[in-house]
Amino acid sequence: MKYFLDSAKLNEIDFAYKNYGIDGVTTNPKHIKMSGKPFMTCVKDIAAWIKENNLEGMDKFPVSFEINPHLDKAEDIIAAAKEVASYSPNYVIKIPCVKEGLIAAKKLEEQGIRTNVTLVFSPSQAIMPGKLGTKFVSPFIGWKEESGDSGDYVKQIVEIYRKYNFKTEIIVAAVRNGRQIGDFAAAGADIVTAGLEVYEKSFEHPFTAHGLKIFRDAWDATVKE
Repeated sequence: MKYFLDSAKLNEIDFAYKNYGIDGVTTNPKHIKMSGKPFMTCVKDIAAWIKENNLEGMDKFPVSFEINPHLDKAEDIIAAAKEVASYSPNYVIKIPCVKEGLIAAKKLEEQGIRTNVTLVFSPSQAIMPGKLGTKFVSPFIGWKEESGDSGDYVKQIVEIYRKYNFKTEIIVAAVRNGRQIGDFAAAGADIVTAGLEVYEKSFEHPFTAHGLKIFRDAWDATVKE
């Protein structure tokens, strides 16, 4: 399973790549806002970072950028996508799973601009991105579970994609905790994307800390040479 970082903060991206070996990045308008930078500044800064770290190439380190969510016509989505994609060969364009978005995704993929169909909340929504051969599809988990719904629909998406040999990679998005990471790794999803804090909390467990204390106490009480 690949780990993508859900962030637009360059310091977080740099830290997570150099220390944890994250495999890519996803962003959205909320992350852009939290970065404190204008949208196009983030686009340019991350492109420069990719180049500085010799990561140019879609297969090396894909970065998904969500364009202006107010765009609701395919031709406008396509124009905005082309502009962002021109800054780096690593850029994948996030497009919402709506009619005009899917029309735009089809045309962009035909022109060699890779897409990530996002805001997917059901198996039926996930089928068309697979048929179109988009680079990624992003079912959201956190919001579903917070509202009392289940994230089990990701398992159905995995089964559908395997049954029909769809090449689109499944990114489980809006991941909030380590349990979700483990569950969807077991379900066969290709990628999870989460914030840095979520990953770092998933690395630890109270019993690990408990066991470490026992071993440290024993080490300190061992007869010295």
